[in-house]
Amino acid sequence: MRKEFRIKKNNDFQYAFKAGKSFANRQLVIYYVKREGQTHFRIGLSVGKKIGNAVTRNRIKRYLRQAFFELQHDIAFPYDIVIIARQPAKQMTYLEIKKSLTHLLYKEQLLKNQ
Repeated sequence: MRKEFRIKKNNDFQYAFKAGKSFANRQLVIYYVKREGQTHFRIGLSVGKKIGNAVTRNRIKRYLRQAFFELQHDIAFPYDIVIIARQPAKQMTYLEIKKSLTHLLYKEQLLKNQ
């Protein structure tokens, strides 16, 4: 993902947690908030240390970034989206993570093609 598609600042994460809406399934939690004036969506990823070591956490983040890259033309754009991985995500393959993410985005109507 390009830099303008990422959420890096703590203030942006906290704003999504406090002002945004959330939805979850067993593997992932999604927080999203509409940001007027943005020309694209932004994502922030959070994988805690309870999930596993650095290799495991980075693998999950890589899978999530790749899934967003493949879905980027289908996502409604003026949103900040924060994804938090839960414990079951560490045993999942890329396709399972993408399916779980797509399910969350579809349920919360964050996909354009609905």
